[in-house]
Amino acid sequence: MKTLALAAAFASAIALPMAPAVAGSGGQVAINVAPRNAQEAQALRVGLALFALHQDIETNGHVTQHGVNNAAGIYQGGPNNRAIIHQEGRGHDGSISQTGGNNAYGLFQFGQNTSGHVQQTGGQSGLTVLFGW
Repeated sequence: MKTLALAAAFASAIALPMAPAVAGSGGQVAINVAPRNAQEAQALRVGLALFALHQDIETNGHVTQHGVNNAAGIYQGGPNNRAIIHQEGRGHDGSISQTGGNNAYGLFQFGQNTSGHVQQTGGQSGLTVLFGW
């Protein structure tokens, strides 16, 4: 629960200045954050690095899963990529694919039966938080 609160606070703090898109369908709500400029991208990268530090994540690719029937995968091709998938609950599937370098993405899924997939191709950053029921 502490991680859920941390992820929600992180998403809220980062999302406010970046105008996220909120969508709901089929029992899930998604908060997507896409930086509009270099300063926002840097703020997001720092936020992901702080989250990784708080969670004792020492690699640039990481998956943490709490619950049952979850599936996740990360592919990274290129230098300086950071990917975080953190799933709590059941029935989630998620993936992050990064090619080129200097990508950063956080995919957080909570509740049940969410599906999130991200593809980045060099110098991109973003954040998605999914809540399913």
